Amino acid sequence: MGELFGTDGIRGVANQYPLNCETALKVGRAIAAYFNAEKKVSDRFIIGQDTRISGNMLVSALAAGICSMGKDVYLTGVLPTPGVAYLTATHGFDAGIVISASHNPFYDNGIKLFKGDGYKLSDGAERTIEQLISDDGALYRKSQTIERVGMIHHLDNAQSDYRWFLQSCLSAGPSLEGMKLVVDSANGAASQIAPMLFGKLTTTVKSIFCRPDGININDNCGSQHPEVLAETVMTENADLGLALDGDADRLIAVDEKGKVLSGDQVMAICAKYMKEKGQLANPVVVTTVMSNLGFGSALKKLGITHIKAKVGDRYVMEEMLKAGAVLGGEDSGHMIFLGHHTTGDGMLAALKLMQAMRSSGKPLSELAAVMTVFPQCLINVDVKSKPEIDTVDDIMRAIRAAEKQLGDNGRVLVRYSGTQPQCRVMVEGPTVQATKSLCRQIASEVGKALG
Repeated sequence: MGELFGTDGIRGVANQYPLNCETALKVGRAIAAYFNAEKKVSDRFIIGQDTRISGNMLVSALAAGICSMGKDVYLTGVLPTPGVAYLTATHGFDAGIVISASHNPFYDNGIKLFKGDGYKLSDGAERTIEQLISDDGALYRKSQTIERVGMIHHLDNAQSDYRWFLQSCLSAGPSLEGMKLVVDSANGAASQIAPMLFGKLTTTVKSIFCRPDGININDNCGSQHPEVLAETVMTENADLGLALDGDADRLIAVDEKGKVLSGDQVMAICAKYMKEKGQLANPVVVTTVMSNLGFGSALKKLGITHIKAKVGDRYVMEEMLKAGAVLGGEDSGHMIFLGHHTTGDGMLAALKLMQAMRSSGKPLSELAAVMTVFPQCLINVDVKSKPEIDTVDDIMRAIRAAEKQLGDNGRVLVRYSGTQPQCRVMVEGPTVQATKSLCRQIASEVGKALG
């Protein structure tokens, strides 16, 4: 990847390079220039954002850059990332842009991009935009020759349009009337739309963490921190709990007993349901190399082919398109239902999970038994640099020692985060104790070498 773009757009600390106003303005100019060269014809761009306090600042700078190139900008205000992707594709925009750092803390922010068809950009497209940003002087000079600069408009019906789309995805399935659930919106982009959507489709909805103040997004809540959600499901005697992240493209579920289900478990449930209903093409499911070993075993028993992609939902999408798959995602909670949408969508995934529950007539805890989760430990280590892992001798010695001890009963995966200055150490093994011990040993070496 390049200097600016990671696995999901540009991300960093807000008000610091590259998420400062100066760079955002350059990014705006570069995006406008790139899509102009692609011979798009609408000259219109759409921008959405989550609830971070830095959102308005960055939206303003980005929009100014685009307008300086003679293009119009349409602002949705706060809207989930998949909502922006949907509106981009259905309203004929040249591109969609989201100001969000997803599940990161409030002090981070990011810039995500969608093409006019609602799909994320390729690595090659991002490299081209980076080159344009680095030569911003040429774009600045070009902007000075433009007499008719762009205008900024507001899309007042963005949330309602997206909500109606989500409701339409249920047209062929069973009604969700009568289900009782708890929804955690992570004080993020779904804080308004999620309670409204689920409230119209079910009987009882208790909404938590839906009062954003600019700095409480993802703060001990949402898909990264479902502990309060699990407690509330038990207290309310609910059928299930749904935890979204800051921009609502992830889903983590909680069953009626308060047990947290991973993205892999939700996908396994949906894969089984879709295959039974004849809705799973080929049949095949695409996930990343981070998926639990138990997921592949579950799919094998179900007679479903499992394809693994690089980490990042857009790489999952690339493999899905190659394989003709309609279901794919990540254990972290990104889930793509390609028959309905072009990107991961937490609320859409929630609706599909609820349909599987209602169709089976079984509680979520019983459906989750389709997959046996192998003991897994994941430790995120803060790092100051990101050299190739296989060039750091101490880390490699720790990895080889762990792999030798695990043999055929587990695996080790060490990789850098594409969105944060962290190295992710993941170990799966035969027991919880062995898995945690080996993971800590490797993480310790990573910390000594790179922290």
